[in-house]
Amino acid sequence: MSIRLRKLVFVLSRVLWLAFFVQAIAGSFVDLPYNYWLGWTPMLGAIALDVLRRRSAASQIQAEARPPVEVEPPVTGRWSALNSPADKVPSHGTHNLGQTYAIDITAEPDDPDHGRPGFAWLWPVARPNRAFPAFGAPLHAVADATVVHAEDDQRDHLSRNSLPALVYFLLIEGVGRILGGTRRVVGNHIVLDLGEGTYAVYAHVQQGSLAVRAGDEVVAGQRLGNCGNSGNSTEPHVHFQLMDGPDLHTARGVPFRWRGVGVPANREVFTAVHDAEQASGKNLIQS
Repeated sequence: MSIRLRKLVFVLSRVLWLAFFVQAIAGSFVDLPYNYWLGWTPMLGAIALDVLRRRSAASQIQAEARPPVEVEPPVTGRWSALNSPADKVPSHGTHNLGQTYAIDITAEPDDPDHGRPGFAWLWPVARPNRAFPAFGAPLHAVADATVVHAEDDQRDHLSRNSLPALVYFLLIEGVGRILGGTRRVVGNHIVLDLGEGTYAVYAHVQQGSLAVRAGDEVVAGQRLGNCGNSGNSTEPHVHFQLMDGPDLHTARGVPFRWRGVGVPANREVFTAVHDAEQASGKNLIQS
């Protein structure tokens, strides 16, 4: 499937989802002039297009697999991995939005006796972002690059790591993300052109934290912004991925390795450092 066709299928899918939700809401107030079962047609069409797009992306990735691209870590300090491609591919259960080899990481406090807040069944329903050590942590360029896209105007919402908040996150906010499109999923984000057909994406960036803008030239290790909790995120964390194009709608995932760290597995705790710190002989991996 060509890039243009993939984008057309994506747009048509979003239009069908929008049509389904609009008629579902309208049907709660007025009698619609068609059969009840006909109202499900847009949703079924959207699901069919999404399945077609995902299968096409999977087949193309398998046919055109690339070796891992080694880059610097996007953060420094002590972190742990979630949804890692070291454990399964696609790491997030989908090839959509170039996520085939994406990874989520969250900061771990230096004192292991005071870990980050865990999942709560009922209370507290939500926690402020400052309760999580990842919130506000600086994000660094993984290589010398050009900033292709940078936005940070979306809000950082409270955590969604309790049962009531998770239900709200999936059912209420989930509808909003479907209607709002890609930017409501990735939240505030940065896209870097690393050269040679490789692009890096940082998602869920903190509102108002950007230190760069589109068109800027950056060097490896330069601060780009801060970790936040915008978009499709249950707690402050960094979503990082490499892709073969700048457009999330059409790009395919590219495997990566972080210099000195590799690809941390799920729940693996690691320490990322800059080149200058590596030269001092500090350990790069801690468990």
